[in-house]
Amino acid sequence: MGGSSARGMTANSFSSVSLHPPLLLVCVHNDAVMRRALHPARHFGVSVLSAGQAAVARHFADNSRPVGLQQFDAVGWSPGAATSVPLIDGALARFECEKWRAYDGGDHTILVGAVVGWSRSPGLDPESGRDEATEDALLYFRGRFREHGLRAQEPSR
Repeated sequence: MGGSSARGMTANSFSSVSLHPPLLLVCVHNDAVMRRALHPARHFGVSVLSAGQAAVARHFADNSRPVGLQQFDAVGWSPGAATSVPLIDGALARFECEKWRAYDGGDHTILVGAVVGWSRSPGLDPESGRDEATEDALLYFRGRFREHGLRAQEPSR
């Protein structure tokens, strides 16, 4: 989410909903600061992290990180072209969404967004030499970050 009250989070659930119109969803815990921040917001962004970006996921899961736009200082990011929401550099895919609907999901809110802009990883990163176009997405399963094939990457803390 962007603007003067920019906020990021690591979501435990994200999914495509519809192709026509293009919709996606994220689930946000009802006690999360992000849920309260999203209530008045018109737009939000989703960055699908690569397997090599576990540190970014940990950063946005840490409740002690700075508030506002300062929390993005620790990671590479750029504003989305359509909405200016912060999007994570090096992510495999980046989506800009207009808030479409919100649904009660027990202890979570299911936020559905209409995709108004998107981009995908361009390929070879000249700085790291990483081929982002063929890299796996970051997964979190059974308390650990994992790569495609569900091989353990590191123990949880």
